[in-house]
Amino acid sequence: MPPEEKNSVTKDNQSIIGWFLDTLWMERGLSKNTMDAYRNDLVHFAISLQKNHSNLISASSSDVLAYLSTSKSVSVRTVARRLSSIRRLYEFLVREDRIKVNPVSNIETPKLARSLPKSLTEDEVEALLNAPDIVDKLGLRDKAMLELLYATGLRVSELVSLTLQQVNLRQGVLRVTGKGNKERLVPLGEEANDWLTKYIQQARGEILHNAMSDDLFPSNRGQAMTRQTFWHSIKRYAKLANIKKPLSPHVLRHAFATHLVNHGADLRVVQMLLGHSDISTTQIYTHVARERLKNMHSEHHPRG
Repeated sequence: MPPEEKNSVTKDNQSIIGWFLDTLWMERGLSKNTMDAYRNDLVHFAISLQKNHSNLISASSSDVLAYLSTSKSVSVRTVARRLSSIRRLYEFLVREDRIKVNPVSNIETPKLARSLPKSLTEDEVEALLNAPDIVDKLGLRDKAMLELLYATGLRVSELVSLTLQQVNLRQGVLRVTGKGNKERLVPLGEEANDWLTKYIQQARGEILHNAMSDDLFPSNRGQAMTRQTFWHSIKRYAKLANIKKPLSPHVLRHAFATHLVNHGADLRVVQMLLGHSDISTTQIYTHVARERLKNMHSEHHPRG
């Protein structure tokens, strides 16, 4: 959200949003990205209220519905997310006795069609993993990152924030801190372990110009890599691999989970590896596996 929009929020509304977010962070330990999403949604809502001469404390159900009705230009998913942020705020304000009536209590969340996550075939993944030039130090770094991402199903924010202390090459595991500051151990697999070892031994020191750093994957400037930088790298390698599908780091996470389920992995194991707090989030991959089976049946069965 542009700074001028944040600055246009009244001090009273800013105070309410800040208090709510501080409490939410202390209670839930949410990631910066999640906190930013809450802040943006609530600032957007507060500005809308102010235009109608209202504020976060005095808002009614009609104000909330009027705000949601102006969101027709955005997706249903965005409207649902905004409503979820607003609902969370007012549950907090009722709990803290700042308001008596929750204006969102009788407003239903819009129904979302459950879309299957975008993924890659195993051949496409192979082509992507082979795209970096491993003779080049940055190419070897990117090769190790792609192998690690596919082998572990990490979120891209977890990948770029990895430190040397989180890697145990001898035991072949990563110690990852995910959403809600929850820690999990993730196995590397032999291939990713080998490429990570080669990268650390042959390229990392050169990228850092032998400077001291805890970052596992520094940028070519010797600083921590951003999610955006890695996303641009993946797009470049997808082009080299002749992959026509829209590609992002999250697609490799989906490919990791999809291919595990396709090869018979237990859903609870996949849930643990992905760091999902709720099994229902992981169950989408059973639908992916069923879609694959239906496609195979229609393609190969004589009466398909």
